[in-house]
Amino acid sequence: MNIAIAGKEAETINYVKYVEDLGVRPLVTLQAEEIARCDGLILPGGGDITPAFFGESNHGSGNIDTGLDILQLQALDLCIAKQIPVLGICKGLQIINVGLGGSIIQDLPTAQRHKYMGGDQYHRCVVSQDSWLYDLYGDSMIVNSAHHQGIDRLGRGLRAVQRCPDDNCIEAIAHDRLPLLGVQWHPERIDQKRAMISGEKVLAYFASLISFSRTGCWGGPPLSSAPLQYQKGL
Repeated sequence: MNIAIAGKEAETINYVKYVEDLGVRPLVTLQAEEIARCDGLILPGGGDITPAFFGESNHGSGNIDTGLDILQLQALDLCIAKQIPVLGICKGLQIINVGLGGSIIQDLPTAQRHKYMGGDQYHRCVVSQDSWLYDLYGDSMIVNSAHHQGIDRLGRGLRAVQRCPDDNCIEAIAHDRLPLLGVQWHPERIDQKRAMISGEKVLAYFASLISFSRTGCWGGPPLSSAPLQYQKGL
């Protein structure tokens, strides 16, 4: 199994280790032909998305890399067309949302609760019972947080499956039909002792989706029913 990571090598070291630790081969690339040969795609964290891509002027976005945004959105389009499973992490979740016509809150009114402050912050989230995330962690969990933006309008076919109860910020998503998942937090670097959860479960579940998608059954069962074939960390 090969998982592409749509980013730059110097900015994706944590993600490479995350994939390798599961015994899966990572490939850091932004080349469409290489992504098309992989079994799954991770859209990693990073800066803010170019606001024009969701129809707004800039009023709070920073650390923007428009060229990277374009390549990541193109990678998402390619994977949707080929039904290659996609996992979005932090910015990657927002790329999925924007790519499907959604929008972003450019600076959360409650950003102090979520943004990176010399390290990740930690807060409680609630999880929808009819979701893939509930199957892994139950109805409540602690997550790490390092973002000042969040989903505003959900993209086509997406639903929120996890929220921060303090401000209703969307913390995880799933698509109703396609193998697209996203988390606003960082499972690749979460402190297991502090959060009392393992971030490996997210990647293990994603790997099971990849295996399931190889059967050609997508468009059928909901994401929450995909078999958990990769058991490390579960």
